Amino acid sequence: MSLTRAQLQRMSPQELIRLEAVLEQVVQDKEAGKGPWLCDLPACDGRPHKGRMNAHARSSQRPPDGEWDVWMALAGRGWGKTRVGAQWSIEQARKHPRGALIGPTAADTRDILVQGESGILACAPATFRPVYEPSKRRLTYPNGAVQTCYSADEPDRLRGPQHHYGWFDELAAWRYLQAAWDMAQLGMRLGDHPQICVTTTPRPLPLIKTLLKDPMTVTVRGSTYDNLDNLAPTFRRAVIAKYEGTTLGRQELDAEVLEDLPGALVRRADIDKARVSVAPELIDVVVGMDPAGTGAGDETGLVVVGRGLDGRNYVLHDASERLSPDKAANRAWALLDTFSASLVVVEDNGGKDWIESVMRMAWKERNPGGGPPPLRRVNASQGKRLRAQPIAMRYEQGRVSHVGALPELEDQLTTWIPEEDPNSPDRLDAMVHGIAHLMKRHDRAESVLVSPHTVKRTGSPGIHPAIAARRAAQQRRTAS
Repeated sequence: MSLTRAQLQRMSPQELIRLEAVLEQVVQDKEAGKGPWLCDLPACDGRPHKGRMNAHARSSQRPPDGEWDVWMALAGRGWGKTRVGAQWSIEQARKHPRGALIGPTAADTRDILVQGESGILACAPATFRPVYEPSKRRLTYPNGAVQTCYSADEPDRLRGPQHHYGWFDELAAWRYLQAAWDMAQLGMRLGDHPQICVTTTPRPLPLIKTLLKDPMTVTVRGSTYDNLDNLAPTFRRAVIAKYEGTTLGRQELDAEVLEDLPGALVRRADIDKARVSVAPELIDVVVGMDPAGTGAGDETGLVVVGRGLDGRNYVLHDASERLSPDKAANRAWALLDTFSASLVVVEDNGGKDWIESVMRMAWKERNPGGGPPPLRRVNASQGKRLRAQPIAMRYEQGRVSHVGALPELEDQLTTWIPEEDPNSPDRLDAMVHGIAHLMKRHDRAESVLVSPHTVKRTGSPGIHPAIAARRAAQQRRTAS
């Protein structure tokens, strides 16, 4: 950057303030060791070398040459996918006016693609750093180029907008994968050749397989091990050591696209075959909860499941996460309200003595004077395989439908092999608790669900008694 004295004198006060901010950021970038991302060496490993002492791209992280529609970085955790997508998006903004940034959720797009440690704001050079307007879901670059932020959870938001290019992050984790992909594709209609950069950990989903076979897709593969020099030492100890050599590790670390595994609890094909985009009217909904044990890093499984008039089970939502006991209890009660659930079904064995007191305390704080908490404790005395087997049979019979995609839960269902590992995973356990409760409550009931045309009238015409009861319970909770 070079400016003459005459140019400086002609600048307005606002322009001078902007110039001062840019120069200050240039100095900060230099002190932080930032520099150009791409390297001229034909086979660079990304390590510092003469002329490129800063962190920069390995040869596998460079955009491909030639004609392509989709560049898919199919790589393991920590490979540098976010950095690749951010750097590519910044370069596209230099050449094209309109781009799309799409993450699995609105929070992911904001926190990872835009504001993350390897996101656009962190990677853009001071002289070409965009202004981020969260309320408008927009980044605006100095040359006027605009990138709009979207959530794959809201495919209809992609209906209408047009773009020259798009960065689609963690495609395999999109809840409404095909619908969001289709809407985004239809918007790629500006310029001579719209292109898409996909950065994702692999899963054997139909769309991923289709892209891999497409001659206009350029796929680069990489593993976590490619980028160990830039990862925290604790990552190797806490994550790699735990999953290395496991089935999930082959997918998440080595970036293998795994097919159905012999002996796994559920086949991925059965999940895909029964998947729906929207659940029907449900007669009962519960929140299955598998509290974290005392092990460091354990997650609390929180999965919402429902029972339809058709006798099928619907897996509605997976809110599992590593949470403190208080946050886990409050999230469970929040899910109860959000989904108008009747109960939280929670496992209480395995040294998880905090459950009763913490759940009751959280309920009382949220519902003062609201009566006892709708909590059902289950003691899983049977082996985990025996408890899960009836649910596995329902999947095989096509009687369990996932509403949208639930990637982490589906990974556990399709990679847990009971004969190899007696300890079933948290999300899976939470779902099993919920569906097992619904099966016990409804499959053994004396009443038989019949056609809505002949069902006993309760509340209003055509409403099943259980549905009316659910709605009344929700109204009582709302009123209190």
